[in-house]
Amino acid sequence: MGKDTVLLQSSDRVRRDPEAAVTEISIIVPFYNEEGNVAELYDELAEVLSGLGRSYEFVFVNDGSTDRTAEILEGVAASDPRVKVIHLVRNYGQTAATSAAIDHAAGEILVGLDGDRQNDPADIPAMLAKLDEGCDVVSGWRRDRKDKTLSRKIPSKAANWLISHVSGVSLHDYGCSLKVYRREFIKDVRLYGEMHRFIPIYTQWMGGRVSEMVVNHRPRIAGKSNYSLKRVFKVVLDLLLVRFLDRYLTKPIHFFGGTGLISIALSMLSGGYALYLKLFEGVSFIVTPLPLLTTMLFMIGVLLVLMGILAELIVRTYFEGQGKRTYRVAPRRNSAED
Repeated sequence: MGKDTVLLQSSDRVRRDPEAAVTEISIIVPFYNEEGNVAELYDELAEVLSGLGRSYEFVFVNDGSTDRTAEILEGVAASDPRVKVIHLVRNYGQTAATSAAIDHAAGEILVGLDGDRQNDPADIPAMLAKLDEGCDVVSGWRRDRKDKTLSRKIPSKAANWLISHVSGVSLHDYGCSLKVYRREFIKDVRLYGEMHRFIPIYTQWMGGRVSEMVVNHRPRIAGKSNYSLKRVFKVVLDLLLVRFLDRYLTKPIHFFGGTGLISIALSMLSGGYALYLKLFEGVSFIVTPLPLLTTMLFMIGVLLVLMGILAELIVRTYFEGQGKRTYRVAPRRNSAED
């Protein structure tokens, strides 16, 4: 097995709950070098959830921490059998850690939040109540953020505006990790890059209803932030991929082939103009870049069309090889499959 393979190790003290299949709520939290926040966050969460009267579990993921986070998580798991601890062998990032937590969660309702204690567990009951009103995802909105304006607030507002307009899912705060969602809408979603923040978009793709509510945001008390401005550029690139998947996942030939045909048309125009200059203006082919441009545009166009055909074959292999459909059915009536 390659050294970059994600290896997951469950805590020896964590035992699978025989009633895990009926667990209603899973609290999923990724931790990276948060030794000063683990125990306090667990205490806060336990206090809030114990008053709900609903079955719950904790799924804590240690994302390759280099401090005492793993040791403290082990201690928490030893004191409470409802705590599952997943250790990643190295730091893979928040998206991979979140994906690992989802894979190991048993609850039908997933509640995600950060391990830095800036999200307030006291908001969870209200978010669950809003979910019970008929929503499928309730996303937190940190309207009064306790972060630096220049390095955090301004880039975040710009990113949220861009994501909302490109995706068509209008939210004020995609970066807020405090979210509550129904498992059925994301159980088959695989998260890559920085795409954990796009879960509301995936949910809407699946026909889910997305809502947003204002939540409390607290200043960081312990530990050090792992956020940097370079994540903004990663988010933009991931957004372009999400947009592509939204519009062209099942019809990539429309994107690659369409772009290729435009390139071929431009090559024809370029070649025609070069020919016009040669015949009517006396301009030789060797004194203008138009012949070279014509050749390049034509070759690029042909390659794009061929790439679209190849992508179509890959998409068909993806869906048909796994028995997947290109649609999702809502509840049916008088159907033989009911």
